Amino acid sequence: MSVPEQLQYTEEHEWIADHASDNGVVTVGITAYAADALGDIVYVSLPEEGVEVSAGEPCGEAESTKSVSDIYAPVTGEISAVNSAVIDDPSVINTDPYGEGWLFKVRPEGELGGLLDAGAYSKLIEERDQ
Repeated sequence: MSVPEQLQYTEEHEWIADHASDNGVVTVGITAYAADALGDIVYVSLPEEGVEVSAGEPCGEAESTKSVSDIYAPVTGEISAVNSAVIDDPSVINTDPYGEGWLFKVRPEGELGGLLDAGAYSKLIEERDQ
């Protein structure tokens, strides 16, 4: 299972890309592990730009042929952008979860805390698969 080293992760299977050159804005998506577990994603609901989200709280959902799953905000902050391409074609999340399948961007309030590095996330998903 692909777990890119440059990203940070949550226990709820979201990834966070911290772009130092993007005025502190971070990009959020769901991991390949989560996309695979969901199966073919057919619908996604995301927060609107300008909305405040709270770390650990649901802020959207992904619906697949198997189930509906909440999408959690990995950080507290304001939504600065939403990927309309995944709303129009949610299957992009399955085919490219770490690229074109990103979900939204957040301008975090304060430091990013409580996130897992790639090694810790890999260990987490290995333990869940046992």
